[in-house]
Amino acid sequence: MQWFKDAKLGIFLHWGIYSVNGIDESWSFYNEYLTYDEYMKQAQGFTAEKYDADSWAALIKESGAKYAVLTTKHHDGMALWDTRQGDMSVVKQTPADRDLVGPYCEALRSKGIKVGLYYSLLDWSNPNYPNFTKSQKRYEDDSVCWNDFVKFNLSQIKEISTLFNPDLVWFDGDWEQSAEKWHAPEIRQMLLDNNPNVIINSRLQGYGDYATPEQGIPVVQPKDEYWELCMTMNDSWGYQPNDHNCKPVNLIIRIFADVISMGGNLLLDIGPKPDGTIAEEQVSALKALGRWTHKHAKAIYGTLPGIPKDCYYGASTMSADSTVIYLFLPSNPKSQAPNPKQIRNSKSSNHNTTQSPNHPTTQSPNQQILLKGVANSIATVYVLGNGTKLEQKTWLKPWWSGNPGLVSIEIPSSAMDEEMTVVAIQLEGKLALKF
Repeated sequence: MQWFKDAKLGIFLHWGIYSVNGIDESWSFYNEYLTYDEYMKQAQGFTAEKYDADSWAALIKESGAKYAVLTTKHHDGMALWDTRQGDMSVVKQTPADRDLVGPYCEALRSKGIKVGLYYSLLDWSNPNYPNFTKSQKRYEDDSVCWNDFVKFNLSQIKEISTLFNPDLVWFDGDWEQSAEKWHAPEIRQMLLDNNPNVIINSRLQGYGDYATPEQGIPVVQPKDEYWELCMTMNDSWGYQPNDHNCKPVNLIIRIFADVISMGGNLLLDIGPKPDGTIAEEQVSALKALGRWTHKHAKAIYGTLPGIPKDCYYGASTMSADSTVIYLFLPSNPKSQAPNPKQIRNSKSSNHNTTQSPNHPTTQSPNQQILLKGVANSIATVYVLGNGTKLEQKTWLKPWWSGNPGLVSIEIPSSAMDEEMTVVAIQLEGKLALKF
């Protein structure tokens, strides 16, 4: 699990025929927003004609992600590879007419990125699966049909394991059946037999390796040693052109900092279009995220959870040897910064101003952070990514007291990152806390 624990950031890719009409993946027919036949007509428009796995991998690497997870098959049963278990695949049913998973795996590996594959245990299209829509069932108790489905499911899982040898398998849909019915122990053992180092998420009814909270950041650090928050960039997993509720990059970074401060990973989702391209706003967001992750890599990858929130009222991480504390200090979002054009217009209309367009009078003041409970002497404090040395002052530490005191650190506005500043505190020795 070590690479997973150190990775911190992954990219989720929900890609399937549901991107053609830009509707909810699988759930749109299950919840009877449209008929199953109408849903499946989308297959005719799934071309993947501009799919370039190498450009996907380059973008994922630029974002700072160390692994990615692609939906090889969602609950609608449409496989993105040339499955031998029937005709439900984009190879046989869509104009894409080719395997889409293999190129993705090869491209990621060429960039040194770990390969994750999503697989839905349930399959609402399979005639041997009991559930179809929320009001329709195929059967209640039919051991022959169920055994046939289990045989089909195990065969497909074995295919993605042997054909693509993923580093991580991301199961979904396990809530509809028990571990016994899914044959969860057998699935786990089959994957491990093929690759003893494979990692499995928690959605295998108790037979996975790490927890997967979804769309909701934990308020306190989870008890699980390994966990991953999966989160959409807007409000949709797959491509939906009408969903413009994209999270600002500043918010994504703040959520990411909170997650890694509690020892978790962030699996950030994007939804490619039916032609294989990625929406510009998602590309821009990943590039902006990448600027920040590459600048602050030391505070992200391979770090430990930070100090308690009572010691610093914000997100923090710690170096693997526990000698450096990294404090995350949010900046004002760029969207709130003055518009240079507006500043120039203001200057031209006011001949008495001495303000420069590059130095607006609304420039942010210096920021101060407070640190409590750290018993170590501090060797040095600096801004990560630009090296600016910072002064520290210790208060409430009389000579006769063993109290660690209150450390104040001031960061000049000129050293602040446009999204989130990271302050590195080099300790003398390993971290020692005193309350």
